[in-house]
Amino acid sequence: METNKTFTMIKPDAVANGHTGAILDQIIKGGFKITAMKYLWLTPEKAGQFYAVHAARPFYNDLVAFMSSGPIVAAILEKDNAVEDFRKLIGATDPAKAEPGTIRNLFAKSIDANAVHGSDSDENAKIEGDFYFSAFEKF
Repeated sequence: METNKTFTMIKPDAVANGHTGAILDQIIKGGFKITAMKYLWLTPEKAGQFYAVHAARPFYNDLVAFMSSGPIVAAILEKDNAVEDFRKLIGATDPAKAEPGTIRNLFAKSIDANAVHGSDSDENAKIEGDFYFSAFEKF
């Protein structure tokens, strides 16, 4: 079932490098409406909960440490075909393989410090958005 919402995070590397405004500008120019947004610093516990699906993977501890290393910007975005269109806008996980002009091509430094998270399915977009935002915080 296709929906018109997706979830994103601007990750600690991009926030620390001063790219928050430029990334938000790319998102808006990409035709997305921001329907919820917050600036926060994840604890290791919260980062671990969010990435629990990867708990058995060898990169899990490094991922949790990275995601709790500095502030992030979490947001719910709205647009027709939101999940697929946002995945195109951000580009490949590895910025070296990301299409020119995509967010990761422009702002990411490595496959690990890849600037942004984007939901990979409509189901995960809802789960991830609900993790960060209450019904009162969504518009």
